[in-house]
Amino acid sequence: MGKDNVLLKYYECMYKALGPSYWWPGETPFEICVGAILTQNTNWKNVERAIWNLKEKDLLDPQKLFFLQDEKLAELIRPAGYFRIKTKRLKNFLKFLYKEVNFDLEKLKNMDLDELRQKLLSIKGIGYETADSMILYAFEKPSFVVDAYTARIFQRHGLIGERVSYEELRAFFMENLPKDVELYKEYHALIVRVGKSWCGKKRQRCEDCPLKPYI
Repeated sequence: MGKDNVLLKYYECMYKALGPSYWWPGETPFEICVGAILTQNTNWKNVERAIWNLKEKDLLDPQKLFFLQDEKLAELIRPAGYFRIKTKRLKNFLKFLYKEVNFDLEKLKNMDLDELRQKLLSIKGIGYETADSMILYAFEKPSFVVDAYTARIFQRHGLIGERVSYEELRAFFMENLPKDVELYKEYHALIVRVGKSWCGKKRQRCEDCPLKPYI
């Protein structure tokens, strides 16, 4: 069986057990981008509280946040943790939006995937996972998102090595799956769900894992 069939079988197995994920939540591409930065090193419930603070003040807008004082922004996103660092990262992203597309995110959506990815990765504070999350969920381009759950699950199942890099793991999926935005979205979400509930860093629940048929 080829790797492409194996990966699709894993997807089908998780989807059959768990159903659709309805992920990533966000009303606009900009909200998704903000969430991608805020979710670094924290859980989504904390991010939701920070985003709610921005919405309550009617500030979830690139131009409004660009001109907002750093201290005020930091206080609003405090629930997301590391709020001073994330304020700087958000501001770096906002400066990029201003200089690159004058806050028009549709212009980013019209860019070639590789060009857009290179530009996002040039922003201080935006790494591979954050950039790919933006590209896939906000800009609807097929760039597979991988994270610690992805590496852990597929290493334990013997499909990848222990020292695989982010780029190698991303390529493993993109070279062996159809380049399909909706497939990539759902696959990433299912991996996160399985990782959180069954494939913990220290404790594994293999006995009732959706991927038990492949253990």
